[in-house]
Amino acid sequence: MTTALPTGAPVGVMDVGGSHVTAALVDPAAVGAVDREAGAAIDPHAPLGVLLDQLVGPARSLLSAGPPRGWVVAVPGPFDYAAGTGTFAGVDKFRSLAGVDLRRAFAERLDVAPDDVRFCNDAVAYGIGEWAAGSGARAPRMVCITLGTGVGSAFLHDGVEVSTGDRVPEAGEVHRLTIDGRPLEATFSSPALRHAYRAAAGRDRTVEEICALARQGDRLAAEVVDRAARALGTALRPWVERFAADRVVVGGSIVRSWDVVGGPLRDTIAPDVRTDDGGPVVAASLGTRAPLAGAAVAWSRVAGHDDG
Repeated sequence: MTTALPTGAPVGVMDVGGSHVTAALVDPAAVGAVDREAGAAIDPHAPLGVLLDQLVGPARSLLSAGPPRGWVVAVPGPFDYAAGTGTFAGVDKFRSLAGVDLRRAFAERLDVAPDDVRFCNDAVAYGIGEWAAGSGARAPRMVCITLGTGVGSAFLHDGVEVSTGDRVPEAGEVHRLTIDGRPLEATFSSPALRHAYRAAAGRDRTVEEICALARQGDRLAAEVVDRAARALGTALRPWVERFAADRVVVGGSIVRSWDVVGGPLRDTIAPDVRTDDGGPVVAASLGTRAPLAGAAVAWSRVAGHDDG
């Protein structure tokens, strides 16, 4: 028997990363405030049963406060968000989950009906969170770019994803773009920055270390970061202009070095626009809570009562 879900309860949200999962309870009417939160490491290469238990572990730990009104899971692609299944093709993770009915699997482990479990793209959830409660400031037309081991994106019109039409890249995914004939992520991503620095300096550094060196005036590090950021901005600018974005929010782990990366990105994405708050290209402000907030908004919309 599944648990009846109360209508006045918070929404349960989960953010699935490559090596970590976070679960939280969020009031969809105040998505900037996360009520309770729990996280745990996961092994993305674990067998199916083990990995499923790892994924729902933090969520189950929150159930002592009472059942939420539903669950929404922010998960990376390739994924069929309506069906609740993913192929994860081209991704060296989650192979045991490929083709599995995750809606049913999560519902069984969370003691709810399958219809009470929903899914959304993690990068889109991040963007919606920043739009609703962060640096997006509910801009009418907003682009959110998340920079880390890859490049995620969300094109939002009044906080709703736009993934089709000639004003956005294919599927609204900028990682499909190319720079000088190479995938965008081969120029700007954590692995790409580390590779470029290694080629220039002959030694390996983390992205945080490279940005710290650039901040301290190291010429090689500054050139590596500046060149990559300007290339990224140049690739994004035509789509930002085509979408007529009022605001571009940049999130992900690279935001910790925004003082190094932000300048060249602003100079190439919106070189002719400046405002008192730094212009239309701004750093995300919610950090890891952005996809949790965005997932709660996404749940509300599917549920038919937009509280976001």
